[in-house]
Amino acid sequence: MPEKSLFEQLIDELKKIPGIGPKSAQRIAFYLIKQPQENVEHLANTILKVKKQTKYCSICYNLTEKDPCEICSNPDREQSIICVVADPKDVWAIEKTSHFEGVYHVLGGLISPLDGVFPEDLRIKELIERVEKGNIEEVMLATDSTPEGEATALYIARLLIPLKVKVTRLAHGLPAGTELDFADEITLIHAIDGRQELKINF
Repeated sequence: MPEKSLFEQLIDELKKIPGIGPKSAQRIAFYLIKQPQENVEHLANTILKVKKQTKYCSICYNLTEKDPCEICSNPDREQSIICVVADPKDVWAIEKTSHFEGVYHVLGGLISPLDGVFPEDLRIKELIERVEKGNIEEVMLATDSTPEGEATALYIARLLIPLKVKVTRLAHGLPAGTELDFADEITLIHAIDGRQELKINF
């Protein structure tokens, strides 16, 4: 089998990006080839810089260039309210609404035994430790309204409620099966405003 051309190799690499299919990968590859050399070099250098300089915040585990991140270190944020999300992209989705004034905790995924992801694989222990340190009044569970997101929220709620902290869940406006980063800003605002306290019978 003949070795693939560099252009074909580029398309193959682009196809590895989530949401990029063969057609999109081909269009992006042609776009890049048409660009001036300095534009492509700037893009490549930016990607390398982001990869090298971006890390996880030691408090909330959101992506950041400095530790703690700008949200955790901002004195104007309401430190007593923690919004729990699965991934950094969910922080971006909520921040775009400019409607949440608390801080975050990024789990690093959702519980999904079929995919080999169990509670111990997520940053749930770190969340519990943050709450146990005190000064936390509310934990808002903002995981996706998918089966995995609901299961993760329920699991965390069962651990948090005995700690006498208010545990809420995003409410109306977020259709079942919705991934947070696909919801529009108005929908998310309604979901934040309408969050409801979780009550669990043990």
